[in-house]
Amino acid sequence: QVQLVESGGGLVQTGGSLRLSCAASGGLFSSYGMGWFRQTPGKEREFVAAISWRGGNTYYTDSVKGRFTISRDNAKNILYLQMNSLKPEDTAVYYCAVRNIVAGTRDPASYNSWGQGTQVTVSS
Repeated sequence: QVQLVESGGGLVQTGGSLRLSCAASGGLFSSYGMGWFRQTPGKEREFVAAISWRGGNTYYTDSVKGRFTISRDNAKNILYLQMNSLKPEDTAVYYCAVRNIVAGTRDPASYNSWGQGTQVTVSS
């Protein structure tokens, strides 16, 4: 069983930066990668970014390209999301997750382990 703990969220002004961290414990050897999702009340959970273990490929939703960067520390099993130039529309609870299905990198259904989330609030 994989346990994930997100941290690094907070309140920032428009244009500010945050770095989210996700510490993973338990077995990750059978997984294909990890990802970040976000969710606001009344909306579906939205894909933000993902990384695959095999090739180190990264994926981003269009709205965060050029602003967010996903990375990992392989030795420590920590996933990061560097968020720059934050906008109010980035406000959400951010979740990290482990992907256990080879296809569907952007699909929440491809992920079977989820953290509890960390709140990111961007104000004007």
